[in-house]
Amino acid sequence: MARDPVCGMVLDENTAKYKITYQGETFHFCSVVCKKRFKRRKTKYIK
Repeated sequence: MARDPVCGMVLDENTAKYKITYQGETFHFCSVVCKKRFKRRKTKYIK
């Protein structure tokens, strides 16, 4: 299971519609809104 780095929602990696690969790691998102927020401020959400 993956966790949306923006809102914290737990997602199934196989069915998550929105994802980004950044620095070799794939991040999954619950919505296009969370994906856009991540794209604007990646360093805020990467731990």
